[in-house]
Amino acid sequence: MQSIGASGLHRMAYLEWGEEENPRVLVCVHGLTRCARDFDFLARALCAHYRVVCPDVPGRGDSDWLRDPKEYALPTYLSGMVALLARLDVERVHWLGTSMGGLIGMALASLEQTPVARLVLNDVGPVLTAASLDRIGGYLGSAPAFSGIDEAERYVRAVAAPFGPHSDAEWRFLTEHVVRQGADGAWRMKYDPAIAQAFAAREPEKDIELWGQWDAVSCPTLVLRGEHSDLLARETVEEMARRGPRAKVVEIAGIGHAPTLIHADQIALVKEFFLAG
Repeated sequence: MQSIGASGLHRMAYLEWGEEENPRVLVCVHGLTRCARDFDFLARALCAHYRVVCPDVPGRGDSDWLRDPKEYALPTYLSGMVALLARLDVERVHWLGTSMGGLIGMALASLEQTPVARLVLNDVGPVLTAASLDRIGGYLGSAPAFSGIDEAERYVRAVAAPFGPHSDAEWRFLTEHVVRQGADGAWRMKYDPAIAQAFAAREPEKDIELWGQWDAVSCPTLVLRGEHSDLLARETVEEMARRGPRAKVVEIAGIGHAPTLIHADQIALVKEFFLAG
């Protein structure tokens, strides 16, 4: 589908699961350097209940890279998501967002006349810690080249170690959809390294706070937090449970940033929350 930013039109890819005629729509949006395929396991578990729609945010997956790196920012992403909902011809959706995808969902849910009726934030909230942003910024724009998929997997295992324990098959799954082989034979990450430019524009050593957005959210909200998350602090989720939509909070043991929603126990948490509404 086409979306628009300040520098013109661009293509945004998305995947669909379930029946197109189903009026119950669940939108799942991935993290900063990930892609729509991250939700394959969750979508299979929920597609009997929902039309599940998983977009590739611009600059990631199969979506176009943007002409101007300064457009890798929330206004562009929100514009794309509103265009997606118009294409789907739906007025109300349930939303699940991991990290960046949760920030997009929180921003959309904070607006008047929001289409978001129920919200799951996967290891993200209105405070993004400077420590986590520094960690992510350390690898974001490096654009390494790999000799093969095995080398690419070793890299993904290293940068995504906070995802927690996964089987060899699961690590291969988490790798194969975020890399592609170029004409030169080398394998590289599928995200645009230029997303690092907008990311680096923040003030160093300073948390990002978005409490105004959070307080404007009114729909039922579930927050998942990895026990060892460096992005979503425990004191932040405690405050999220007290103000704004007064979120239900579940902490997942043995995980950092962020739960992958591959494992059955994590999927069950999401399924129970969404099907209750």
